[in-house]
Amino acid sequence: MPRNTVRLLATALVAAMVVTAAPAATAAAVTPSSASASDPFYTYTGSEPLSSFAPGTVLKTRTLQYHLVGLPTSLRAIQLLYRTTDAQGRPSANVTTVVRSLTGDGSKAVSYQSFYDSLNPEDGPSRAIAGDLTLGGVIANAEAVFMAPLLLQGYDLVIPDTEGQTANFAAGPEYATNTLDSIRAATRSAETGMDADTRFGLMGYSGGAIATNWAAALAPSYAPEVNSKLVGFAEGGLLVDPAHNLKYVDGSLVWSGVIPMAIIGVSRSYDIDLKPYLNAYGLEVYEKLERGSIVDALGHYPGLTWKRMAKSQYSDPNSVPAFVQAVNRINLGSAPTPTIPGFIAQGNGGVLEGTFSNRPGIGTGDGVMVAGDVRTLARQYCGAGNGSIKYQQFDLLSHVAVPVVWAPVAMGWLNDRFAGSNAPSDCGRIPAGNSLAPESPVPAS
Repeated sequence: MPRNTVRLLATALVAAMVVTAAPAATAAAVTPSSASASDPFYTYTGSEPLSSFAPGTVLKTRTLQYHLVGLPTSLRAIQLLYRTTDAQGRPSANVTTVVRSLTGDGSKAVSYQSFYDSLNPEDGPSRAIAGDLTLGGVIANAEAVFMAPLLLQGYDLVIPDTEGQTANFAAGPEYATNTLDSIRAATRSAETGMDADTRFGLMGYSGGAIATNWAAALAPSYAPEVNSKLVGFAEGGLLVDPAHNLKYVDGSLVWSGVIPMAIIGVSRSYDIDLKPYLNAYGLEVYEKLERGSIVDALGHYPGLTWKRMAKSQYSDPNSVPAFVQAVNRINLGSAPTPTIPGFIAQGNGGVLEGTFSNRPGIGTGDGVMVAGDVRTLARQYCGAGNGSIKYQQFDLLSHVAVPVVWAPVAMGWLNDRFAGSNAPSDCGRIPAGNSLAPESPVPAS
């Protein structure tokens, strides 16, 4: 595909970002209408049970035109249905999209994890690429502004639906398996031009950072052959300790809507029923957001608090044992240390987005992510023996502003890793942060 097509794609998607911010079978061609919820491509229909396939096995393949806000471009994409594993270790099927290098080079690739943050599977990047335009899916469209430069630099792109086919928002371990098995599938498909020797970089911001960091952390145990081909992970705006984040955004003007989104995502991923702990208003919000995206949550519930949603005896979220167990399972502070180099960026200007500038015991952040948690995680990795951690904090930038400056730095950092340069280290210079100890349940009042 001509390079100017990619440049036009990136330029057009800048406008899409502005809109968003306001408020193993044979290949077959598909049309935008086939990317609907009833699209049979997303369903495994084989006679053998999914459990009989190894994670990363390709189950179906199709080729299509890459769509931009519902309109086809000349860029071709390959989509794979593959076997993976959910948050509870059960076999499942998921979809990833591969865009081949403009140079035809299959030796290097970037797995880009989207920040589509949604509880609706129809908002996933694979559906947006196939032409199914939803309000939440505009985010997945807009991110091509970050991916186009990678194509221009000769990388293959792998774009997994990190949240899986039930859109389990914030379920980090499941994000990881979906991402790692996506890489496995991409290197096992004859259509992609990649193979077991292809080297990969991981890249993602916000929700994409959840997938990126968890994938880097779990790769040595879950997919050691993938880990051996990873050159590094670059991320920004990271969720580390969900319990801290819920307290941080509690009552904020913009980000408080992530409270019910996280409740729903945690409930869904671990089959936990948290609705009995919610009051009538909490249930109303829960039902409105069950298939909502971050677009439906941002700014829609100004000042919302956990206490406003919970029954009076559960005004402290730690009085709900099932919730405490779930947030502890998705606390990155308790996950293994990645063995590959990492670049971790974090904003610290959240007061600009209506979040309290300093929460007692938690400190400051970018409006939704807690800077002290991210610093502690980076220091923890250094202390555990990974001396190739670069940490950069943007003290004047909020969560929405950071990716503009983060993306080019992250791409440059990944370029250096692929080139074989020694990874820089900020170990010993990262300021102290918060305790990432697991939450402890308290009696209901």
